[in-house]
Amino acid sequence: QVQLVESGGGLVQAGGSLRLSCAASGRTFSRYAMGWFRQAPGKEREFVAAISWVGGMIYYADSVKGRFTISRDNAKNTVYLQMNSLKPEDTAVYYCALDRNIIATTEMDKYDYWGQGTQVTVSS
Repeated sequence: QVQLVESGGGLVQAGGSLRLSCAASGRTFSRYAMGWFRQAPGKEREFVAAISWVGGMIYYADSVKGRFTISRDNAKNTVYLQMNSLKPEDTAVYYCALDRNIIATTEMDKYDYWGQGTQVTVSS
């Protein structure tokens, strides 16, 4: 079994920054892609960013492009999401997810394991 634990969420003013981390533990696979998704109150979960095993393939949602950066440290089994220039509409629970394939994907149903989520609240 794989456990994913997110951290780094919190309350920040508009224009501020946060860095989310997601640590994988347990039966981690030798190579895997990772993604970040978010779900705002009353809305469906949506894709935010994804990164392939070696980091050569990276995807972003249009709404976060230029503001968010996904990265990973495979030695630490950890993926990060640096969020800058935050907006109130970024307020959501952020989830990391693991895909046992090495190629990054934006498709939610391709991911095999999910974390419990971390709350990000951006005040105006």
